[in-house]
Amino acid sequence: YYAPGACSLSGRISLHEAGLAAEFERVDIKTKTTEHGYDYVAINPRGYVPLLVLDDGNAVSENTAILEFIAGLDSGLAPGGPLGRTRLIEMLSWLSTELHVAFKPFWHSEDVGERAAASEAVALRLALIEEHINELYLFGPRFTVADAYLFVMLRWAQAFEVPISASMLGYFERVAERPTVRQALMEEGLFVPLPSIDASSIEALT
Repeated sequence: YYAPGACSLSGRISLHEAGLAAEFERVDIKTKTTEHGYDYVAINPRGYVPLLVLDDGNAVSENTAILEFIAGLDSGLAPGGPLGRTRLIEMLSWLSTELHVAFKPFWHSEDVGERAAASEAVALRLALIEEHINELYLFGPRFTVADAYLFVMLRWAQAFEVPISASMLGYFERVAERPTVRQALMEEGLFVPLPSIDASSIEALT
């Protein structure tokens, strides 16, 4: 279950990277209904995306948990080494609790001051995470589910005109050129590779 441009996009990218077949159902975050007319709250009482329902009926919610689960199915989507999975969880947790959360005023406030403060907060966190990109991606030459998550939030940053450094923009463009990323963007009706973004098109109310 997804909403176009929301953090659920990172799960779609990761599933494609892992070569895992999946069905995707769009959710209208405002009305809490799915594209087939189902009451989404009855499916997921928390009411937000993503939600991953497995073949056996078990459901996994929370983006970080879903991404970690996908990385468990394809070890190539997690960092290597004895602390690889730990480092992945560490990164996903930071992206969720620090960077993702910093965007909330953009969706929940029209106050100019609050949105300016949010822009500064996001820019500060992007500067911190930029220091972690020493090679192609967050964990060197290996693309991981954490890169899929960061890519989504860099789309948001551009939509809300948050300043992005040339280095971080280069990282964004590298990720955008991956075939799986381009596929996921096209499937959600988003710009490929993304010359500009309309903030109103991002259904990321979380």
